[in-house]
Amino acid sequence: MELSRRTLLSAAPAAAALAVGAPPPRAAALAVDPKSGTALLRANALALLTGTAAGNARPEVAPRIAELTATARKRRTALDRAGPGELFAGLPLGSSDPNLATTFRHLYELALATRTPGGALDGDPACQQRAADALRELYDRWYGDQSAGYYGNWFTWEIGVSTPLSRLLLLLREPLAARHPGLTADCVRAMDGYLRNGRDGDVDLDSRFHTGANLADITGNRIVQGAVLDQEARVRKAVADQFTVLAPIDPYRLRHGVTDGFYADGSFLQHSSVAYTGSYGKGLLTRMTDTAGLLTGTGYEGGGDGTDLIGTVYDWLARSFAPLIHEGWLLDTVKGRSVSRPATGYPDTAPVVQAAADLSAHAAGAGRDDLAAELRAYVRHLHHTSRTPVDPSAFTSPLSIARYADILAATGEPARDLVPAAHHAAFHAMGRSVHRRPGFTFALACGSRRVSLYEYMSGENLRPWFQGSGAHQLHLAGEDQSAAFGLDHLTALSPYRLPGVTAPVEDRQTIPELYGGDYYDNPAAGFTSSSEAQNTYVYFPCATGEFSGGAALGPYGTAGLVLSDDAAWAAHRAGRLPTDFTAYRAARATRSWFMFDEEIVVLAAGVGDPGGRRAVTTTLDTRLADPATRPALTGRTHQGRPWPGPGAPAWLRYADPDRATAVGYVFLDPHPEHPPTATLETVTRSPRLVRAANPDTPLTRQVFALTVHQPPGARPTALAHALLPGATEDRLTRYAHRPPLTVLANSPRLQAVSHHELGLTAANSFTEGSHHAGPLTLEGPGSALLRTAPDGSTELAVADPTTRRDHLTLTLHGRPLRPAAPTPGIRVHHVPGGTRIEADTHHTYGHSLTVRLTP
Repeated sequence: MELSRRTLLSAAPAAAALAVGAPPPRAAALAVDPKSGTALLRANALALLTGTAAGNARPEVAPRIAELTATARKRRTALDRAGPGELFAGLPLGSSDPNLATTFRHLYELALATRTPGGALDGDPACQQRAADALRELYDRWYGDQSAGYYGNWFTWEIGVSTPLSRLLLLLREPLAARHPGLTADCVRAMDGYLRNGRDGDVDLDSRFHTGANLADITGNRIVQGAVLDQEARVRKAVADQFTVLAPIDPYRLRHGVTDGFYADGSFLQHSSVAYTGSYGKGLLTRMTDTAGLLTGTGYEGGGDGTDLIGTVYDWLARSFAPLIHEGWLLDTVKGRSVSRPATGYPDTAPVVQAAADLSAHAAGAGRDDLAAELRAYVRHLHHTSRTPVDPSAFTSPLSIARYADILAATGEPARDLVPAAHHAAFHAMGRSVHRRPGFTFALACGSRRVSLYEYMSGENLRPWFQGSGAHQLHLAGEDQSAAFGLDHLTALSPYRLPGVTAPVEDRQTIPELYGGDYYDNPAAGFTSSSEAQNTYVYFPCATGEFSGGAALGPYGTAGLVLSDDAAWAAHRAGRLPTDFTAYRAARATRSWFMFDEEIVVLAAGVGDPGGRRAVTTTLDTRLADPATRPALTGRTHQGRPWPGPGAPAWLRYADPDRATAVGYVFLDPHPEHPPTATLETVTRSPRLVRAANPDTPLTRQVFALTVHQPPGARPTALAHALLPGATEDRLTRYAHRPPLTVLANSPRLQAVSHHELGLTAANSFTEGSHHAGPLTLEGPGSALLRTAPDGSTELAVADPTTRRDHLTLTLHGRPLRPAAPTPGIRVHHVPGGTRIEADTHHTYGHSLTVRLTP
């Protein structure tokens, strides 16, 4: 049964009709018997959670079944040993919302084993009865009273408890009906009541809490609730609400004011402005892949308005996730505060692999064989290229484990990435650039007035101040990324010395150090634990600058950033914040990154302290090494003498012999005002410095840092260098002696380079007026990438990184050119001495417009 979005929404009943116990709409209005549809939903949901008898009998799935059984036995023991005020031993209830959520999860894990085919506890009536009775007690004593609940974090009550509870009601549907009639309905009523950020006990699409991954979780739970209660109306409404997450976010035509979700350029935001593909984005990917299986055959899978669920989720995998995975490591720059947690990186890829494996099965079942084949090839690619292949026991469903095993066991089928080996992804909507080549992946994070500089919350990511201020991470092929990035990276490095960052020399305090708690508590001024003021100025502040982003032309890209103060400092200076609120001022710099085949060229101008009183340090790069490793640092001066020695270095090379990796640095200014300094020191720090809940286990690493230091009172300076991943000493010598590129401009107005070997000219202009760079003249702020072929044809990409301009105009000097084909949004005119191009950048949100020109 195909349902249009309008049908779903018009069929959505009033809140009263959704109340537990209300009769479903007349069966005559449906193409299928509503109870038949909900019965299929229950069967699909059970298979998703517990697997099937045939699948669970497979040897690949057996460890997962054994693990589920062992976990359930531990939960039963903890249930037996509970003390006063506990349902499970060690989890006192009544004031701790994390303990309440954990209690529901433990009870779910006990019930899950009793419904898992092939498990030792499958069908165990005593365990089922014990779980049902425990739920009765949990509801009566600690959950059912709405006046006593909803303490702590809203997420616990609207999602954290409802997810295991909804599944628990499914698993224990029959035992609960027999032993505790009405308890299921009571629990669903309570979940409705705790949707306090919703409306009338249901989702509110206008609520800032019911967005993106959170919305998918809430509605997914309501689908299961409707299936358990045979409430077809609840299912329809939940499906309609959930499918709203499938439409890309259009920042110029926001629906319900929501900015959370996937964007057309592949970006993903959560919490309004946080780059979050690697955490909440994973959750949404998993939930919607599950939905594809959950709705199969039920009559609800149409979703609305021709929305292609399978195709949309495939697009998320190809555009949003595949570019962010380097040899099985999901990049740190898109994880918000979760970057400070242990066991990230390689484990973060498991949900992506599971989604690809599951979606391949759903695509095949829908007759989309080409899509299914691409997804299977991607699963094999991730398996073969990851230094640490995913552990399928981390998959949430036994079905997924079996599918994954089938894909890997298939012979004669290819392994292939969803993006080319040479690829540039410009995620303008979340302020990220990812530049991939066979030997490396370069990831860049730039905040703006649109994108948060970082996320801190709940004692996580305690020292995040510069993570979105032009910080980069250079991932090298063949390296164990867990020893170079992730929690090790965040712990070992000074928060002021992240690679790529320009920061004032000062000591900042964490939120707990400043205010004695996890947030700034001042209700009279609008600061509560989840208030908008807390979000704006404490948890995830945006910058105040407009310019962030660049142009992309095929596998090449530019990025530009004008460092600016964050929203908290701006509000502090304007007198809008309480006097006891602490804010910090940023350094200043205008920066550009030009990303080519074997190098990333980095320019900076106007670098310094806006007040002229603080010292400023720019960290060109950092690398981590094991304590026993003896890294090699070599170099030459511009006079060709070995470095260190008299004179500034022309190039340096850092090499880690144990990891067989190296990075070269070529300095493009032969007479720098402040020469770079290279240091190698051994540091020992605790991961608890960056997250309060981390283990207090000392981490020891060697830290190589390449920095430029400006003393207090120094005038603003300019910097220019190139990163060459994997470069040999011979290559660096040749590169420095005869560079394949020229720096055309490096000022706060214009930064540009010309790469002779590639035929590329790249420019970022930051101010009003005309800006001349080689064959280009740009009018006003903008970015451009120009490539000229030997036959005289030219490819051009232009973008507006401010997102504020309606038009961008530039002139190509030389013989007149004409468009090879009509190009939407591009107008070409002949002018004296060249060709003028006018690009319509209105509502492009930083996206590049490209045109091919011929003589």
